[in-house]
Amino acid sequence: MLRKKYPEETEKQMKSFFDSLNERDKRRYAAIEAMKLGHGGQKYISSVLGCHFQTIMAGINEITNGIKTPDDRIRKPGGGKKKIIDTVENIDEVFFEILKDHTAGSPMDEEIKWTNLSLKDISNAFKSRDMNISPYVVKQLLTKHGFVKRKMKKAVTMKDCKDRNKQFERINELKEEYSNSENPIISIDVKKRIHR
Repeated sequence: MLRKKYPEETEKQMKSFFDSLNERDKRRYAAIEAMKLGHGGQKYISSVLGCHFQTIMAGINEITNGIKTPDDRIRKPGGGKKKIIDTVENIDEVFFEILKDHTAGSPMDEEIKWTNLSLKDISNAFKSRDMNISPYVVKQLLTKHGFVKRKMKKAVTMKDCKDRNKQFERINELKEEYSNSENPIISIDVKKRIHR
């Protein structure tokens, strides 16, 4: 069992560097880091870098035995398993359908968007459509389509707003009504104040 772990900031730097490497160098970098830590290092490095345990083992094998891929390739021809997000048919369309009524964004930056659904919520929504998509794959989809994790600014509501749920229910009713018409739907955030 590995007792000592790197600080969180160091882990982030390691992951960022790992992601910048090609596949062969990723294997070897992960292997070196795991070998430095000794017992328990492989499992820990696997979790930090987000790579499979066997990837680290392959890297250790290459380093210790000097094995090279044919013609000095990064990987063997045809090697590697494709990601589920690249192989499942209509996965993006179903993903956007699930998030259709659960997506919000920043009024100050149109590139920033998030969802109020958890990874498990989205995974369960896929399952209800007979698609076995794990929370891990859901996380990949969120990253692929530019969703970010929303940071809560306050943990406790400052005041209790009467009939708050009814407000949102009414908004959804109007949204459904207008979505079936030719009228445009505009969402406006009026909380932001502009100082002059």
